[in-house]
Formats: sequence, structure tokens, C-alpha cells
Amino acid sequence: MTFLGLEDLQWIRLATIVFAGTFFLGTYSALKLRRKTGRPYILSLVVFGWALQTFGLYARGLEYGGCPLANKFELVQFMVWSAIALYIFIGPAFRVSLLGVFTSAFATIFSILSLSVTSWDNLNRTPIFGDNPWIEMHAATALFSYGVFGILALTSAMYLIQSRNLKKKKIGGLFPYLPSIVELSNINMRLAWMGFAILSVSLGIGSFYWAKNLDSVDFVKLSATVIVWLAYGILAILRASQTLTSKRYSWSSIILFALALLSLGAVQDKEPKTLSTIVELDR
Repeated sequence: MTFLGLEDLQWIRLATIVFAGTFFLGTYSALKLRRKTGRPYILSLVVFGWALQTFGLYARGLEYGGCPLANKFELVQFMVWSAIALYIFIGPAFRVSLLGVFTSAFATIFSILSLSVTSWDNLNRTPIFGDNPWIEMHAATALFSYGVFGILALTSAMYLIQSRNLKKKKIGGLFPYLPSIVELSNINMRLAWMGFAILSVSLGIGSFYWAKNLDSVDFVKLSATVIVWLAYGILAILRASQTLTSKRYSWSSIILFALALLSLGAVQDKEPKTLSTIVELDR
């Protein structure tokens, strides 16, 4: 489907180029020119790339009149879109100058990955979550929470970098542009609770529909989401109770996000019988 004269994949490829350019420009500015990367041009470039990606996803959604969540390619793109949106709208409040650069790297890596693995973008245009708006909203909010967890993985990586620099008494490199480990620790806690809350809302929305249509529940997809929800809830509680140190919490956040991404494979699998049951129930 085209939008404003370009195909959906063309918009997404352009967005990926912008994200990659932002990452390299920000990194060069910090390491070579010794300039802070929290300047408006970084945010402007991220917003520009996000707008291009939005056009691409919108063109995708026009194909079947719904949120573009029909295959793994679109799931990954929507997660990236959510992470970028989070950075744009609340990221500057964290006052982390390198967050835009790290977020751009995150978007670049996953966009290139999703574009490279052509099998992810299959030709089946049937939404894998069915045609019910409640399930679609559940899926969209769940993926948005994954975007939050992605940002959490980035700030956790920042914490580990800063912690290592302090341990080795290095004051060069990225050290001057990262906040203190205390600030990063607080940011990580807020992000964990934010992602957990959004995923809780997602499950609540889904349960509103599933309670009336138990036969339509895909227990593989539901189990994968619930496991991720429980894992992040337990992680946040352990950190809040000081059971986990900030360093272990940061490593756990990165590892858990990687495992959460693997759960998208379970979400992609679908059974025609289940979808037909949903359609029949809607009638």
C-alpha cells in the first residue's frame, strides 16, 4: 500500500536510514567533537525518523483497516515505534543526553533485523490477533510496554557502562555524557514500573474480551505475555526491596528484554481455527 507516493517499506527504510544517521552523528559528536548529544538536532532527527516510520506503519494499516500487527516484521516495527515514541514524549524529562543516541541505535538494529529477515514479513494479511478491537488494543498496548522495556534495557546498559567507568576510574569516552549511577538507577526503577503497569492494562483489556469468549483464547500467546508480565513484576519488586543490587538489576533487565523478544515468536504463531472461532463469535 502506498502513502503520499511511497510504499510502506520505502517509508520504513528511510526511517531506518535516519535512525542510523542519528546514531553515528551523535556518537561522533560525543567522542570526537566532545559535544553533548542532548542538543535539539538529535531530538529533531529522531522525531523525523519516527514520522517516516509512522507513515510506513500507517500505510501498512490501510491494507486491512487495523493496527499493523499481522506478522513478526510488523510486531518488531511497532515495538521500535513505541520505544521511539516513549523517548520523544517523556525521554527528555529524564535529562539523559545520550538517550537519543542509544534509542537511535536500538531502532537501527531492530529495523535492520526486521528488514533483513524476509521470512518475518510474510504475505498473510490476516491480523494474527483477529479482527476484534479489544484484542487489537490488548496487542498494541502489550507491544508498547515492550518498547518501554526496550528503553529500560538501554538505560540499564548506560548504568553498566557508567559503573564500569567509575570502577576503572575512567573519565573519558562516554563518561562525561552519562548521568550518575544514582540517577540511572532511579530511572530504571521508574521505567520498570511503567512498563509493568502498561502491560497490566494490556492484560486487563484482553481479559475483558476473553471472559466472554473463553473459546477464543490462544493460551500460547496468553501464557507468553503473562510470563513476561510476572517476570518484570518480580524484577521490580526485588529491586524495590533492595534484594537485587542495581548492577544485577541492570543485567537482569537486559537479559529479560532479550527473553521477552523471543516470546514474540509464540505470539506470531496462529491457528486458523482460533481466528475463525473469533469471527464466528463476533457475528
